[in-house]
Amino acid sequence: MTRTHLVESSPGPSQTGRAARSRDAAVRPFEEIVAEHGPVVMRVCRALLGSVDAADAWSETFLSALEAYPKLQPGSSIRAWLVTIAHRKGIDQLRGAARRPQPVGDLPELPATDAASAGESSMDDDLRAALDALPPKQRGAVIYRYLADLSYAEVGELLESSATAARRSAADGIANLRKHFSKGVKG
Repeated sequence: MTRTHLVESSPGPSQTGRAARSRDAAVRPFEEIVAEHGPVVMRVCRALLGSVDAADAWSETFLSALEAYPKLQPGSSIRAWLVTIAHRKGIDQLRGAARRPQPVGDLPELPATDAASAGESSMDDDLRAALDALPPKQRGAVIYRYLADLSYAEVGELLESSATAARRSAADGIANLRKHFSKGVKG
């Protein structure tokens, strides 16, 4: 017998609501949610925080999501819900980092292990720097639209603006990135 079947076969007065929630949450195991949306959440975390802090934000995102998953409204966009959590965890980490003391000394650079990873690292660093140079609304719109694949309405909600404003910010951000990288190719 499955757990849901046991709950349904002997509902007590306090178990009736819990059984309905258990069935809703049991529709898709959380492990499948992590497997499906984990890469998107990691891309968002890396874009917001950089590769150093991204894993912590990713973990915190899914820990919070695991706790809240049984309460998620049926029909909700799981991707948008997870990106919203990741966005808030990223903001929390950025605020926390601003309060922490900064180290004084520089650490030595570690050499890349091979030429391919050195090229990828350089491109990642260039893209990261170009994203960091964008205004906050453009940066957020580009990250959420193109890395998280959210709709403009969802991007607008995250950025506390309209879908039209989110579309404009994303277009302006992409245009600025193109200008940045076209200058790099010519120069």
